[in-house]
Amino acid sequence: MLRVGACQTPEVLGDVPAALTVMESFASAEQAAGLDLLLFPECFLQGYLASPEHLARNAFDLASPRFGEVLARLAPLRQALVVGVIERDGSRFFNSAVVIARGSLLGVYRKTHLTLGERAFTAGADCPVLDLNGVRFGLNICYDTRFSAVSKAVAARGAALLLVLSQNMMGRSKAEFWQPMHNAIRAERARETGMWVISADVTGERDEERIGLGPTSVISPDAVVVAQVPAQTVGMVTAEVGADPVIAPPR
Repeated sequence: MLRVGACQTPEVLGDVPAALTVMESFASAEQAAGLDLLLFPECFLQGYLASPEHLARNAFDLASPRFGEVLARLAPLRQALVVGVIERDGSRFFNSAVVIARGSLLGVYRKTHLTLGERAFTAGADCPVLDLNGVRFGLNICYDTRFSAVSKAVAARGAALLLVLSQNMMGRSKAEFWQPMHNAIRAERARETGMWVISADVTGERDEERIGLGPTSVISPDAVVVAQVPAQTVGMVTAEVGADPVIAPPR
């Protein structure tokens, strides 16, 4: 059994120490005491801005001493952590998700489907899966969930769980339109694959025009939203996921 907490966080832009403080706060909360893994939003570590300037200034080479400092600070946390990062690999930038446990980097997923606004990133090309507490899981990042091939590739590797890192800080009317659509799209991925789908997102307001409404939610293999953090609330939802994936009927 894998006990997962999905964290709906405030947005942090260009302030890695502040983002780490948020992660530590969630990890030390009473609700997280019995959890094995915490999920954080897309690009959370450095903040989601897709401009070339923000990427060049804030990206981490995951083999660098600078990222090693991040791992060292998170090492005391008991839970495994899945968090979005802006990754640099040579001259390329990736919208990535890292899996960390006790100060070690266990795995990396690079977003495979990029929006028009993400032209400064390079698309990833693989859908790795990892095992924790005997439960196999894979990762999607936000827009990836619009494309069933990504989640199906994860399920084909025996995963019981899909973790989705999102960042939906949008113009107000767009945020209100898309908020219910996100769960509808993710529910379809759960229905197709028989996996649990757990997502994490940001909340709050960036300025007078942009707002984050989530959702941060847990969707069961039969496509039911079983838990969700209320909109515009910093908080966490939890779920226990077993090791056996549910085999979805052909469709």
